[in-house]
Amino acid sequence: MNARASTRASVVRRRDVLDALRRGAVPESGLDLLAVGLRRFESAVADDLAAVAAGSSVFKAVRGEYGSGKTFLTRWLAERAKQLNLATAEVQISENETPLHRLETVYRRLTERLATATFPPSALRPVVDAWFYALEDDVLAAGGVDPADAAALERAVGDLLEGRLADVGRAAPAFAAALRGYRAATATGDQATAQAVLAWLSGQPHVAGSARRAAGVRGDLDHFGALGFVQGLLVVLRDSGYRGLLVVLDEVETLQRVRSDARDKALNALRQLIDEVHGGRFPGLYLIITGTPAFYDGPQGVQRLPPLAQRLATDFTTDARFDNPRAVQIRLPGFTLDSLVELGGKVRELYADGSAAPERIRTVVDDGYVADLAAAVAGQLGGKVGVAPRLFLKKLVGDVLDRVDQFGDFNPRRDYPLTVAAAELTEVERNAAFADDVQLDLP
Repeated sequence: MNARASTRASVVRRRDVLDALRRGAVPESGLDLLAVGLRRFESAVADDLAAVAAGSSVFKAVRGEYGSGKTFLTRWLAERAKQLNLATAEVQISENETPLHRLETVYRRLTERLATATFPPSALRPVVDAWFYALEDDVLAAGGVDPADAAALERAVGDLLEGRLADVGRAAPAFAAALRGYRAATATGDQATAQAVLAWLSGQPHVAGSARRAAGVRGDLDHFGALGFVQGLLVVLRDSGYRGLLVVLDEVETLQRVRSDARDKALNALRQLIDEVHGGRFPGLYLIITGTPAFYDGPQGVQRLPPLAQRLATDFTTDARFDNPRAVQIRLPGFTLDSLVELGGKVRELYADGSAAPERIRTVVDDGYVADLAAAVAGQLGGKVGVAPRLFLKKLVGDVLDRVDQFGDFNPRRDYPLTVAAAELTEVERNAAFADDVQLDLP
């Protein structure tokens, strides 16, 4: 394997990727630098993104065991979406923080995590401001309004706002009212009210009553209003120059652990979301969920609601080589030792490209050592290679490459006995390991 041909990265991208791996986390960006085994999805992903950018909507379910790369895949896809000028949001589904059966909370997390190629989370305010700028430009471009007549311009922009949100207003009139209130507060310089109204628009609870009265809205966003607000957000994104929105609902399998009544509500909410996406309610939306095979196939997950199971049914009885990447559900088979070594080689090359002594990095941490380390880490996790990527990359960057880079006489084969302690493992990794503390000298 020769990973040296990998694309050179900027200093910032390289640092961000390596810092995330050093912490044992999936990088937020730069995933194209590390992509392994994703070539099979590239064509289907490109087609889906093109369809969304043209105004269609797409739903996709991703299945895979822990460590198979679900988060990596969705963040890689999000990067590609941003390159096509789509906004993105990654929402972690959890029993307490973001329960799936409370769509108002899911919407709130979506706005908190909203990002574009230009703005990091939360990008909601820049997007809304850009929308109003775009409305003003459209009014002025149409003629008939004197740019010097502020009152006439304001009225024309308000009329255009109502026209753009006419369809959404029938389902969620409060969305348009909040936008109108935000603009009015901004125009008068009342930043406190403008910020509070925007918080209400993003689904935040307990917004000051004075701000809500100023915008002409009441109460807090509820489960049923959340879908209308998603429609409104898509309109604002489109008119602000963005071509759509990719939303990832990650770790949906966590709903298997909630009470049965909440679980049934969550499954039905997911069924409703799928139907709304396929029914065309959300033009420009690419919705992705991720979960484990147990969630899709087990009695406490999708199979608990037959209509949902029918919508997600996909044939996985054939060899994984013949999986259909265009299907509603796609699976990640997980890492093999060969693909784990390939990934390690990419990380080494990324590190070497930014090192003052790149040839020392490549010589001391050669392909043979990368393979030995991958096998050793997997071995300490019960031989379960699919569970090993996070820990392997953490060890490779933080324990090996950093030391080789900083200490001229450090040789990992001689000076680094691999140590895996229970405290540094996730629950899944701990369950896979045979012992709490394991030491192994690499050959």
